Amino acid sequence: MAEMNTILTSEKPSNPSPLDPPNRIICHVCQKQFSQYTCPRCNSRYCSLQCYKSHSIRCTESFMRENVVEELRQMQPNDETKQKMLEILKRHSEEEEMDGMDEDDFLLSEETIQKVLSGGSISFDDLSVEEKKQFQRALASGELSKLIEPWEPWWLKPSARKISLSKEGTLLIRPLVEQEASLAPQDDGEQSGEIPPGLEVPLTPVKKLLSTEPSPLLAVHLVDIIYSYCFTLRLYNGDWQSDAIGSSVVALSVSSVLGQGGQPETVGEALSFCLEKTCSPDYKHMGGLQFGLALISDVITLLSLGSSALICALCDLQRLIQSGGRELKSEKSRKSEIKNKLKLAERKIYFIICWVHEQPGEAWSSLAAIVEAEKKRVMEYRNDKHSTRMKNNSETQKVLIEEMK
Repeated sequence: MAEMNTILTSEKPSNPSPLDPPNRIICHVCQKQFSQYTCPRCNSRYCSLQCYKSHSIRCTESFMRENVVEELRQMQPNDETKQKMLEILKRHSEEEEMDGMDEDDFLLSEETIQKVLSGGSISFDDLSVEEKKQFQRALASGELSKLIEPWEPWWLKPSARKISLSKEGTLLIRPLVEQEASLAPQDDGEQSGEIPPGLEVPLTPVKKLLSTEPSPLLAVHLVDIIYSYCFTLRLYNGDWQSDAIGSSVVALSVSSVLGQGGQPETVGEALSFCLEKTCSPDYKHMGGLQFGLALISDVITLLSLGSSALICALCDLQRLIQSGGRELKSEKSRKSEIKNKLKLAERKIYFIICWVHEQPGEAWSSLAAIVEAEKKRVMEYRNDKHSTRMKNNSETQKVLIEEMK
C-alpha cells in the first residue's frame, strides 16, 4: 500500500508510460483537472497557465523575499571592504585635485565618507558648511539630476495605445495578451499599475451636472489641465505620491484654470500661461522653454491617444489633488485658501472627466492638430529671436572691428 502511494504522489516518475502518465496527479491549484506541469521553484503541480499564475503569486513573493534578504546580507560591508572603498575614494579625490579640479567640485570629507560606508544615513544638516555650499551649487547646476534614473511617462509606452474603458467610463480594461508558447509568465509590457486606472463608479452625465449647455471653451481648458498634469509628473519623476501636498500645489500653480480660475479663450492663450510658468524662476532649472516644448508634445501625445487615455490622466490628476487635500487636513499651519482651491480643482477635474467621456473620438485629433500648430508657432518665434540675437551680435562685432581699425 505504501508503494502504491509513492507511485501516485511522485513528482517526477522515473519511467512514465502511456498506461501510467505523470499527469494523473490532480492540479494543486484548482483541484479540478489533472496536472501536466511542475513549477521549477516549489515543485507544485498545475494544469494550465491560469493556475500557474494563481499559484505563482505566493511562490514568486517567497522567492523574491528570500533573494532580497540574501542579497542584502551579502551587501553588508566588512571591515576590509570598508577600508578598500575608503582608499579608492581618497585616491580618486587626490587624482582629481591633481588634474586641476576647481573649487566648485563637490567633495565629501573623510568623516562623511566613513559615515556612509558604515551604513549610516546622512541628512543635509550632517554636512559641513563647505559641503553644504558645494551641495547647493551641484543642485543648482543640475549635476545631481544626472544621478536620477530617467522616468518614462506611461503615455509614451506601447501599452498606452491599448487602453479601453467601459461605456460608463469605469475601471481600466486592458486587452488580453495572446497565450505564449511557454507557460512561464513573460514581461509583455502591460504590468499592473503601469497605466493609471479610471474611475471605479459610473460617470455622471454632463446634463445632470449643468442646467445649461457646456462651454465651448472646455477643449481649451483641457489643454491647460493636461499640461499641468504632465508638468507635475515630469517634475516629480513620476512619483507624485512622495510629496502629495507639494505636487498638488505645483499642479495648481501651472494651471490657469485650476489654480486661478482662469478662462483662457484660445489654445495659444492657455499654452502661453503654461510656458510662462515653466520659464519662471521657480521652475527654470527644469529646462525653460525647451522643457515647455517637450510638455506640449506630451499634451499632443495624450490627445492623440483618445478619450480613454485622457480619462486615465485626469483620474490620476484627481487622485493627486485628493491626496494633497487629505494631507493638508492634518496640517493646521497651512492656509485654508489652499484647501479651498484643491476642493474646487477636484470638482473641475471631475466635470472635465465627464465631459471628455461624452465627446466623439475625432474631436481629439482635431484638438491635437491645433496644439501642434501652436507648438510650431512657438518654435518659429524662438528661432526668429535666436537669429535676431545672432545678427545683433554679429553687427556689434563688426562695429568693434571697425573701431579697432
